[in-house]
Amino acid sequence: MADTQVKKKSWWRRPWIMPLRMLVVVFVAFSLPPYLSMDPAQSRVPQPGDHTWHFPALAAHVVFGSIAILTAVLQMWPWFRRRHPVWHRYAGRVYVFAGVLPAGALAVPVAAVSPFGISNQVSGVMMGVLWVVFTVVGLRMARQRRYADHRRWMLRSAVLTLSIIGNRIWGVVFTIVLTPQLDTTFGGNQAALTQAVASVTSWVSWAVPLLVLQWWLERNRRPARRQPARPAERVEVSV
Repeated sequence: MADTQVKKKSWWRRPWIMPLRMLVVVFVAFSLPPYLSMDPAQSRVPQPGDHTWHFPALAAHVVFGSIAILTAVLQMWPWFRRRHPVWHRYAGRVYVFAGVLPAGALAVPVAAVSPFGISNQVSGVMMGVLWVVFTVVGLRMARQRRYADHRRWMLRSAVLTLSIIGNRIWGVVFTIVLTPQLDTTFGGNQAALTQAVASVTSWVSWAVPLLVLQWWLERNRRPARRQPARPAERVEVSV
């Protein structure tokens, strides 16, 4: 009987948990305070045109997004899910209703008027819509007790939630890579360079991780290869 039981891993045997939690806490501690002041001058995104609503919407998006990213890490912790299923459900409701849904709903209009160009706008709107859709579908799966499907959809949601961290990392990478081409490829146009960096960063930060996750989810669902049919055996009948 003991041989058939699957040994569950302790939390400390999953090396990705603690670094991810620390990274998320540091990211939120760095990103959130400027928007709590409600001072547009501290915004890290310039206000586009005469859209005076942009900063309040952006600030609210950051607050709700911070709730989403903090609870996402908690929900992804296998030990927490297994040992505290009731708290897992409570945290899941916070993730959905106080995190992703308001943050995703605000992400769409904020992205639609992004000052970083049309490609960045399309990426941001698409990401915001998918973020909400994945989360709502995952919630429905849980309510229908289809827990395997619930996990798959919520992993997709979590990837989009965490993509903001990748956005900041890739932004630095592409700035370093493309800045030397300012006087050649971009003709000395700093605005064109900024838009290019923002556009590539936006797409890579969420689309690539989502594709990788989809591959990972489907890796064990490939149909088994069919074995070649064996020739029919001859049956001799004696008369």
